Amino acid sequence: MPLNPPLSLGPGLLGLGSSALMPHAFPSAGHVVPFLTHPRVPALHLDSGTVLFSPNAICQYFFLLAGEEPNDLTNQWLEWEATELQPAVSRALYCHLVQGKKGGEVLGAIRKTLTYIDQSLTSKATPYLAGEAESVADIVLWATLFPVLRDESCLPDELQALRSWFQTMNLSEPCRSAAVSVLTPKGAQAFKVYLQKQPGPILHWEKPAANEPEEEELAERSLSEEEIAAAAEAWARGPAALPERWQPPSPVLPVEGRRNVLITSALPYVNNVPHLGNIIGCVLSADVFARYCRLRNWNTLYVCGTDEYGTATETKALEEGLTPQQICDKYNAIHVQIYRWFDISFDYFGRTTTTQQTTIAQDIFQRLLARNMLLTDTVDQLRCERCQRFLADRFVEGTCPFCNYEEARGDQCDKCGKLINAVELKKPQCKVCKDSPVVKSSQHLFLDLPQLEERLEKWLEQSWATGNWTANSRFITRSWIRDGLKPRCITRDLKWGTPVPLDGFRDKVFYVWFDAPIGYLSITANYTDQWERWWKNPQQVQLYNFMAKDNVPFHSVIFPCTLLGAEDNYTLVNHLVATEYLNYEDGKFSKSRGVGVFGDMAQDTGIPADIWRFYLLFLRPEGQDSAFSWTDLMLKNNSELLNNLGNFVNRAGMFVCKFFGGRVPPMELGADDKRLLAHVTLELRQYNQLLEKIRIRDALRCILSISRYGNQYIQVNEPWKRIKGHDADRTRAGTVTGVAVNIAALISVMLQPYMPGISATIQRQLCVPQACNVLTDTFLCLLPPGHQIGTVTPLFQKLENEQIEALRKQFGGGQVQAARVASADVTPPGPGGGAVLAGDPQKVKELAEEVAKQADHVRQLKASKAEKGQIDGEVAKLLELKKQLALAEGKTPELPAPKGKRK
Repeated sequence: MPLNPPLSLGPGLLGLGSSALMPHAFPSAGHVVPFLTHPRVPALHLDSGTVLFSPNAICQYFFLLAGEEPNDLTNQWLEWEATELQPAVSRALYCHLVQGKKGGEVLGAIRKTLTYIDQSLTSKATPYLAGEAESVADIVLWATLFPVLRDESCLPDELQALRSWFQTMNLSEPCRSAAVSVLTPKGAQAFKVYLQKQPGPILHWEKPAANEPEEEELAERSLSEEEIAAAAEAWARGPAALPERWQPPSPVLPVEGRRNVLITSALPYVNNVPHLGNIIGCVLSADVFARYCRLRNWNTLYVCGTDEYGTATETKALEEGLTPQQICDKYNAIHVQIYRWFDISFDYFGRTTTTQQTTIAQDIFQRLLARNMLLTDTVDQLRCERCQRFLADRFVEGTCPFCNYEEARGDQCDKCGKLINAVELKKPQCKVCKDSPVVKSSQHLFLDLPQLEERLEKWLEQSWATGNWTANSRFITRSWIRDGLKPRCITRDLKWGTPVPLDGFRDKVFYVWFDAPIGYLSITANYTDQWERWWKNPQQVQLYNFMAKDNVPFHSVIFPCTLLGAEDNYTLVNHLVATEYLNYEDGKFSKSRGVGVFGDMAQDTGIPADIWRFYLLFLRPEGQDSAFSWTDLMLKNNSELLNNLGNFVNRAGMFVCKFFGGRVPPMELGADDKRLLAHVTLELRQYNQLLEKIRIRDALRCILSISRYGNQYIQVNEPWKRIKGHDADRTRAGTVTGVAVNIAALISVMLQPYMPGISATIQRQLCVPQACNVLTDTFLCLLPPGHQIGTVTPLFQKLENEQIEALRKQFGGGQVQAARVASADVTPPGPGGGAVLAGDPQKVKELAEEVAKQADHVRQLKASKAEKGQIDGEVAKLLELKKQLALAEGKTPELPAPKGKRK
């Protein structure tokens, strides 16, 4: 019987300890589900007549029968298993069973997913994926992994948390019974017949981080003779086969019969200087996709701008002694300069403090009002008596009422992700003056989300079915609507904002999360007076929103409800692309503490913008949080760019100049050359497929794989030796050089979305015609024999360890600490470079509480006989806290014993 999907067959279903269910779950060879024409397993036929095929769904059903409701975390794990883990395990099984690879080569296909599970278990310090007890998530993930891993001994030593979890699952009686029933004695070989009939996946190995760069090996997919012949035929057609480059009208407007792509990135708040995480989460990711769309000849408009209204601007203006408008003008210019340096290709970068913003926002409001989509209610708000103002949500901090996270904002908790009303916070504080605010009442307007919920769900169903929404955006949206929507306040007691055009509310402004997304429309309206052709044209326009995950609910629920309620044929988002978070080294970016690289600092490092773009995109947090690392930046620059991509392009061009007078030599393709063309074609097609799915980080690997193919091709054929030989050798040297320089030309086009400056440099050196800047699914001979190239020079410079260590120190808080020492009486710095002021009673109190809390945590770990590594880590944290407390009290901290000292 065919297994579909092959890797999630039975352990997940049977690992629930109910052997009586087995006959119903796994039909005999002759049984066919009534509405299918062939057998299929697993299949669970319910009494209601419904049939469940997915082990994931079947497991959830059994857990529900047992009275165990899934929570947000288990749901997130289940979605991740379906979208990330299953494809990875499928690749690993294919590699092992069909290609005959073993050991590390097989684990390479799933290393990234294994590391993700290990890091999650480590960070939560729980024995199971969703907490202290086994859940449906544990069963499903174990079942998916078991055919590849079988036992924990094959796991790398560094994945200790994963190893412990997998061992625990293997030892449980229900899982052991399931494994015996389904996967022995044949084991994973049971999947071989099925996998042999499937197209082989293109495998990109994930290697563990290393202190030294390693030469990555290419895992070649087997090629058919038809694929090789087709690649050779396409190559021979040359640049004449390329479609003509699309020149969009000015201004760019939708064109009937073309693919019209509208791209937005979340509007950066004007009073903040964006750090690297902000840049990769929004504008840089959107820029890569916009550049790619243009290479595909799609009619593309990319707009963004600064979000300028709200309390944050008023407060910043008070701090700097300027008016709110002056603050907006100042920081908008800073944003523009930063994005210009990063080479972000906006068609228009605007701002929200415009008359167009007022006109469009008030029009949408009036339409909602006329359709009875608004409610009036009294709201309890936090008011700071010292600052004499109502506090915007993000200017209140306190303890989350749901998870007790102590730094929750007044609108949302960054730890558990739940939305919060500021008055629900425990121990609220004004972020400006640190006073405790008081609760005051005020009349406000609300968007009636419950009335719009049915329309929203119908639209979401259609958008999810046809669009590319990232897994986290779907999950966050589901968690919002699962418990039913509630009315959402759209007004605030502020002065700096879009005025509310309604009697009784004219002293108020629109809440920033009602007003800000309308900025996409008003910014486009400032670009062209025909803006409605983009924003009221869902039949012709595909809308892509780029953002970090904390912005998802406002773009997937609140703003769509606003536009649906306005009933004016607005273009709604088709593809919502959200990243996870980018952290800095071992912590978070902090402008105040001088920790991390911010946009206005990157250009002062001496590292070119394209290197920053490459590294941020290489570690783009697509499926999980990632962290910027100076050491890793150096390694990636020196290995991937200098030694791999740069080395290949430079060698290919130099051979043309040195051996053939700067002209591309004639080429006589043999079997090996045609096979190479086919491999490059496969990588090109994979690149296109990934970018169409907005998997930006993975598509970058395809470019690096092509340059590896090129380096191996040159190394094997040694044209520098053959050029000195007989006629046949010189002909061979010409063929290899000609093919290599054409691969370099292709790389220059594929690289354009990622590193536009380097792309332009390669094209200038190789004299690549502008007409070649169109991407198709075929690898063509872009530089024919006789083509004259220019002067070839190295593309990249090596980053030295001394340079990187100096930058690490500079951006680790040291510069802020030096400034504090110069201006205040401070004691030596505490951990992380932050100064601890001696004699500050409030700080002493806070640290004393943290020490007591951490000490209690350590005692609990010891009492529960936790693993030594985990205990040691928490003890080290306790020692650091004690050191900070001693400094705050003006004492000399005790030196820890050498054994427990942390470097």
